Amino acid sequence: MRRFILLDLLLWGGWGLITPILAVFILGKVQDSNLLTVGLASAVYFLVNAITQLVSAGFIDEKKGERDDVKVLAVGLFLGSLAAFSFLLVENTWHLFFAVALQGLAFGLYSPSWTAIFSRHLDNGHYALDWSLDRTSIAIFSAITAVTGGAIAEFFGFETIFGLAGILSFLSCVVILRLPPELLLTNDRESKQN
Repeated sequence: MRRFILLDLLLWGGWGLITPILAVFILGKVQDSNLLTVGLASAVYFLVNAITQLVSAGFIDEKKGERDDVKVLAVGLFLGSLAAFSFLLVENTWHLFFAVALQGLAFGLYSPSWTAIFSRHLDNGHYALDWSLDRTSIAIFSAITAVTGGAIAEFFGFETIFGLAGILSFLSCVVILRLPPELLLTNDRESKQN
């Protein structure tokens, strides 16, 4: 549980740096952008995210055991890192739409796989507490990174924010790849648990 909460903190902490300043970045740095561009970028993210979640959730549920879940999760986290770094290259709206589509793809892979694995490892009788520990940790860390992200962008620029977010997202990928295999449920262990 601690590893998955740490992974979540790293990922959401990195993106917590970006989220509060993304609209300002778009309006200030993306050629020919306006408020409609900000709205369209959000729409691209949410549409790609929604479609990807449905597809990846179906794949995850179809395969027994957690090895496939971890692979999907690792790919999602790695793509999340690439998405953060891709904002460094954004100059026009098409670059922006590519970056947010990649972000939507990353989080669409991450969400169902992380949730599936985390749910299977909840402490018996402490389901609400386990979920609350994760959500509370993320909320507190996101509050800190939101302020930090604004300050870093103000004093060091957007590039620093995107670089830090990419690094934190990549570290979340490292956490999952270093997960000892014996902690994962195999087909046999999963069927005994159910």
